[in-house]
Amino acid sequence: MPTNFLTKEGFQKLQEELDHLRTAKRQEVAARLHEAMEGGELIENAEYEAAKNEQAFVEGRIQELELLLATAQIIEENGKGSRGDIIQIGSKVTIKEGNYDPETFVIVGAAEANPRDGKISNESPIGKAILNHKSGDVVRVETPSGTYNVKIMKVG
Repeated sequence: MPTNFLTKEGFQKLQEELDHLRTAKRQEVAARLHEAMEGGELIENAEYEAAKNEQAFVEGRIQELELLLATAQIIEENGKGSRGDIIQIGSKVTIKEGNYDPETFVIVGAAEANPRDGKISNESPIGKAILNHKSGDVVRVETPSGTYNVKIMKVG
């Protein structure tokens, strides 16, 4: 099974979502199903179909979260990797591309990635390219739309 890298915060957030789905959301969907079933003819009941679809989505998401959390490896979001200034999952990194302003983000696992929040995946083109590099390195990033270089300004 592949390992899912999560920060403590990300793990907690997913655990809270799982708890909510298992309790409140399941009960909510069950109530909707019960009401729809009392509505008469199930074959043409749109509310019943919608509730069944939602139930399938909720149960699928519960399974997905259970697997993700079972295979999670907690990473420290401490700025620097365990090997000093070498970029690893959990590292806080500032890079600069060409004449653009520097950007700072944390390398996280794919399940927690959110570029708007400054978290990029270790599986993204930039994430893959800069892993195991250090401050001062110029790294080539290969993307589907082309390649470009970034300079690692700061780790930590």
